Amino acid sequence: MLEINFHPFQNLESERLLLRRVATTDVNEIMELRGNPETMKFIPRPLVTNKEQALEHINMIEAKIIENEGINWAITIKGNPKLVGVIGHYRIQPENHRCEIGYMILTQYNGKGYVTEAIKVVLEYGFEVLNMHSIEAVIDPENIASERVLQKNNFVKEAHILENELWDGKFWDTVIYSILKRNFKK
Repeated sequence: MLEINFHPFQNLESERLLLRRVATTDVNEIMELRGNPETMKFIPRPLVTNKEQALEHINMIEAKIIENEGINWAITIKGNPKLVGVIGHYRIQPENHRCEIGYMILTQYNGKGYVTEAIKVVLEYGFEVLNMHSIEAVIDPENIASERVLQKNNFVKEAHILENELWDGKFWDTVIYSILKRNFKK
């Protein structure tokens, strides 16, 4: 069984990005990210409608790090501390050496390759630091942008599960993509 330990917290870096700990000072950006029907379109979770809910979300992220249950980073562009997105590992299964990766980015930063770049360093952390064997991503089958980003990062489609999640009176399909450590290229 893997021993999961996120302490001390590690910032991650790529060519253009610095991935850092999410802080309470990110409250407006978290509210913008999780409160926007466009960014939340494929995520079956309630919209954040005020600063208190955004702070609760930030506190939940922090609690998971403290408890070694999951880790998220604020995606920032080097030279600017503003959070433009969030990415991390959660639903960690230490007994299976497997976890899930998830990410979101503010709409004005779509199409610039930031998520693809962030995924690379977060996969490296997952495989090299956490010693995962496989990392999965669970997406809505209609989320073509996310599917393309995963394919660019050598994820393969594992499954399309029909109507397996009930949210807001609708049954949602989910698609599972994954990558094995041996297929990860830095």
